Amino acid sequence: MAEVETVKNKQVLLKDYVTGFPKESDMIISTENTISLKVPENSNGVLVKNLYLSCDPFLRSLMQKPKPNSKSVFPGFKPGSPIHGYGVAKVVDSGHPKFKKGDLVWGMTGWEEYSLIQQADSLFKIEHTDVPLSYYTGILGMPGITAYGGFYEVCHPKKGEKVYVSAASGAVGQLVGQFAKLMGCYVVGSAGSKEKVDLLKNKFGFDDAFNYKEEHDLDAALKRHFPEGIDIYFENVGGKMLDAVLLNMNMFGRIAACGMISQYNLDEPEGVKNLIVVIPKKLNIRGFTASDYFSLYPKFLDLVLPHIREKKITYVEDIAEGIESVPAALIGLFSGRNVGKQIVVVARE
Repeated sequence: MAEVETVKNKQVLLKDYVTGFPKESDMIISTENTISLKVPENSNGVLVKNLYLSCDPFLRSLMQKPKPNSKSVFPGFKPGSPIHGYGVAKVVDSGHPKFKKGDLVWGMTGWEEYSLIQQADSLFKIEHTDVPLSYYTGILGMPGITAYGGFYEVCHPKKGEKVYVSAASGAVGQLVGQFAKLMGCYVVGSAGSKEKVDLLKNKFGFDDAFNYKEEHDLDAALKRHFPEGIDIYFENVGGKMLDAVLLNMNMFGRIAACGMISQYNLDEPEGVKNLIVVIPKKLNIRGFTASDYFSLYPKFLDLVLPHIREKKITYVEDIAEGIESVPAALIGLFSGRNVGKQIVVVARE
């Protein structure tokens, strides 16, 4: 019987539970681990070589000590254990009937060079390789299905409606704006730098955009850009931005609550003062996660792939090289250092 190859497996570990703003030192790059390149006997797991890792703001909530009665789609990280998140990988060995050696997949994986994925049913096989593989961490992966589900399924947009997207140059926001333009909506986005505002207007085709850091009065800024009010708000920020938006929503407006990045690093979340307008304006505010819409993934690909190939939709990535760059890349999300979808390249096959 041939000897099974074992290799060193560099990993990103959580050092300890995080409070407040995360730091690079909250994570450790470990070279201690080794892994067998064979799936254990009688396992239906899949062993993968990780190619691209996706840095996403929701990971921050998994780095803190779990609170009683807190609900999360994913289990929190444990100090001393590898961080996990979405990624693109190549199958090295498989005990699962759906996957074979050489297949390309995307889904939840460990932040390490190789991962043994026991819940292989959660992986998506990559069938279309005429687009960049890294797109499966973004426009064709979790952020893409988030934008699709939140905009079309939660907001039910109509042509001519007025749409506002916060954190609009991020992994999800840049797509929501483009979907809205394809629907014939009027779209305004906000972001945190001149460079990002220029991207929104000149690359992603938003009708207008503003730098929220330069606005002392968010309510006034929204009234300036939406003199007739907002029909759809795609919420990525929370806090003071949500408060200002509520005052500017139209009757029967829809708010898709996708994320609230302004709140993730606070020990005490900010309150929302203007919630009472939900009643007279008959607003619909709905929270959701990408996994709510994974069943629609084939339908989503049918919509998005032709638009990518015809260059009707564009996507901007911010790519960091090497697993050692993971801590800085993840932390950078919370200071707005990234421009577009933040990705880390672990290996190029």
